Amino acid sequence: MSKIFEITHRDAAARIGKLVLEKELSTPAIINLHEKDCPIADSGSLWKRAQAVEKNDKKIIILPHRSLPLQTREEIIKELKVPPEHTEFAHSGLVLHPFTNEYPESELYVLGAAKQLENRARELVDSIIRLKENTRADSLLYTPALATPENLAMLLYLGVDLVDETLAIIKGYQDIYLTNSGEFHLDRLHEFPCACPVCSSKTPQEMLKLSKKDRARLMAAHNSLKLGEELRNVREHIRSGSLREYVERQSRARPWLTAALRLIDVQYDFLEKRTPILRSNILYANTSESLNRVEIIRFAKRVLERYTAPDLDTLVLLPCSAKKPYSISLSHQKFINALGKYRKFVHEVIITSPMGVVPRELELMYPAAHYDTPVTGHWDLEERAWVGGCLRQYLQKNNYKNIVAHVHGAYRQICESVASELGLEFIYTADTGVTSHESLNNLEIAVSGFENIKKRTAEQGKLDLMRATADYQFGKGAGDLLVPEDAIIRAPFPKFQLFAGKQLATLIPQYGALALTIDGGMQFRDHPYYRVKIGDFIPHSSILAPGIIDADPQIRPNDEVIVVGERFLGVGRANMSGWEMKGCGKGMAVELRHSNKIDK
Repeated sequence: MSKIFEITHRDAAARIGKLVLEKELSTPAIINLHEKDCPIADSGSLWKRAQAVEKNDKKIIILPHRSLPLQTREEIIKELKVPPEHTEFAHSGLVLHPFTNEYPESELYVLGAAKQLENRARELVDSIIRLKENTRADSLLYTPALATPENLAMLLYLGVDLVDETLAIIKGYQDIYLTNSGEFHLDRLHEFPCACPVCSSKTPQEMLKLSKKDRARLMAAHNSLKLGEELRNVREHIRSGSLREYVERQSRARPWLTAALRLIDVQYDFLEKRTPILRSNILYANTSESLNRVEIIRFAKRVLERYTAPDLDTLVLLPCSAKKPYSISLSHQKFINALGKYRKFVHEVIITSPMGVVPRELELMYPAAHYDTPVTGHWDLEERAWVGGCLRQYLQKNNYKNIVAHVHGAYRQICESVASELGLEFIYTADTGVTSHESLNNLEIAVSGFENIKKRTAEQGKLDLMRATADYQFGKGAGDLLVPEDAIIRAPFPKFQLFAGKQLATLIPQYGALALTIDGGMQFRDHPYYRVKIGDFIPHSSILAPGIIDADPQIRPNDEVIVVGERFLGVGRANMSGWEMKGCGKGMAVELRHSNKIDK
């Protein structure tokens, strides 16, 4: 466990943290090992005589190392060992070859031969994932001589914490002008797109007339300024939870960056365990890569694996709407009016890209009510395959006696394809547009014509919503534990409050998630998931990672958790993943909402 590095913000594998040594360094950061006040010092290469570095408890000392080319035989890589006489430092870092399979414990890892990973998306992604999965959650990762303004967002998204200006300066000496959207040769520029002091003082033509030395100095200064500007930009995206959208834009700068994004998306487990369960901002699904986002795949998986449909015979499939949640949109208000008194006898499921299928009970749940996507009326093959696959798997798991599809256009084509594959019969009610008078009348006639179907009361529908939400949050079966048969719902939708004698939970409309009370936490005393175990102490407003004995590895940032100790029970919001809670030496792990001392 690191006692010098604390992670404060997380967005997938990217994070903002505080490295506290001689002075505090906020990460991700651009460092210069040659500066005297840099908190990291390099002992140098063992290929030549290593530098004599004084023992310093206020710095991380990169141990003497032997750098090797990227394509080096495995047996030679395994021979890279740091001599024992060079390891006696309070805080040390290790230089590792990208293809190594051995990861000694350290507070800082330096990816050797990092520059050679430029334009090699697969090797870059694989080497970083391998390193991150085999080292502590609070260790730092430094990729020297690799960062440029155009690739910095991708590096930080993959989990890099520290970079330097080396490559940006080198490119300046090569008359290469850097921006966050690409690089340009100076002799091909007619004007500078930047307004920094360097670009404001000269035109490209004037710059070319300078001596090589003066020109290189100015070009390197501009490139360094752009790298620093991009770092600050990316840090703000991490804080706001919008880094993914920015990375999708930045990945278009170079083919290898697009390849890196697609390759990291294939590593779902790596990203999922680092991605918050909910965010406060809108999820923009603007590119084809958006279909592979963790938040979207996780929602679809939980609908299939955790969600249980209510015990009803009739399914009504509906299209999505631009306004969220769907039920407050004008089109869905028309659907609801058409269903009328029969609405409580049917189960509504919304078909949508990119979410797949959204049961009405989960329409508030992040990200079902928090996404926006371009609407053109045209669905590409990837969208059709994804949404059709979600609908097919849903219908294979949940059986209905009657299926009404109130859909039109591409939605209907998807339904027809799925119905044909599964051998099911759909009743289509929208031949002239879903909100036309004729189509709405067809919907009303269809749902009113079924006989001997299962029914439920409006109150049972509210309880079904709370059970579905609990299952989605805490795992299958959690809804039955939290919501007993005699439970009642108070307060209007979407601010449902669950009572069973005492208040157990509240539905938070901003995220569609449940916030538990202490009595709600007691309902989960026999539930094995989303539990955080602490030592024999009584916390108050928050719990720090060093005080945690064990935590459910399913826990993600912003999850609702139950905290248990020998004399304590509490409920609150997780600030880090469960696997991080057990491995971090600093940082707030859980922010408590309610707590109670329990007598032994």
